[in-house]
Amino acid sequence: MIPVGLSTASVWPLRAGTAFELAADLGYDGVEVMVWVDPVSQHVPELRRWSRRTGVPVLSVHSPSLLITQRVWSPDPVVRLRRSVEAALDLEARTVVVHPPFRWQRRYGDAFEDLIAELEDESGIEIAVENMFKVRPPGGRKDTRMSAFRPSIDPTDVGYRHYTLDLSHSAAAQMDALALAERMGEGLTHVHLADGTGVPKDEHLVPGRGGQPCAELLEKLAASDFGGQVVLEVNTRRAPSSAHRMKDLAEALLFARFHLGA
Repeated sequence: MIPVGLSTASVWPLRAGTAFELAADLGYDGVEVMVWVDPVSQHVPELRRWSRRTGVPVLSVHSPSLLITQRVWSPDPVVRLRRSVEAALDLEARTVVVHPPFRWQRRYGDAFEDLIAELEDESGIEIAVENMFKVRPPGGRKDTRMSAFRPSIDPTDVGYRHYTLDLSHSAAAQMDALALAERMGEGLTHVHLADGTGVPKDEHLVPGRGGQPCAELLEKLAASDFGGQVVLEVNTRRAPSSAHRMKDLAEALLFARFHLGA
């Protein structure tokens, strides 16, 4: 069976420990730790304690790649990626998710492909590069979009051993997610399951509430030799209560398991 995990980002603004608790209560197979401004997410021994306390394993670690996490662990993106791999090893996770370099990270961008190959060879951890989407530049018109990533928002333009397919990002990019999965081929080892309506922003809706082919993708994965993981990365920030948050995360898990044939 394809494991279905819960991203700790799905409980924001609550801390990562809540994701472990909800994953245990709802029956998720594990969690993905989003390393960001939440202090718990940055502290590997604390994450290990949460995993042992709840019996929920860490499936993957999301490297601090967001604009708001550019100084988490280190201002040097190479150090951040190395520490993400070390955290994955310590937590017995098989995958590290990372975004492509920003366009202004020239030295990091020049070394990125070789760095990933080196870290994978040394650690045995899969470093899965994620598809992204264009954004409006500061002061730009509403209909103007540009890529902040090098060389593009599509990691298959470079070619890596492992990929993460994020369906909220494909929605924001107005990109054909099924065609992207085909281009990723056997390198597709990780899925961020969420939905989007096609507006140019990262919505991370519960799957089934937008226009992405979430069900079709899961069914294709279930019928293939896919040996990776599916992680729910949905936005519950505006949930009016803890009961509403739990209902959304239960619905998301049910959607995933149903379409994976579990």
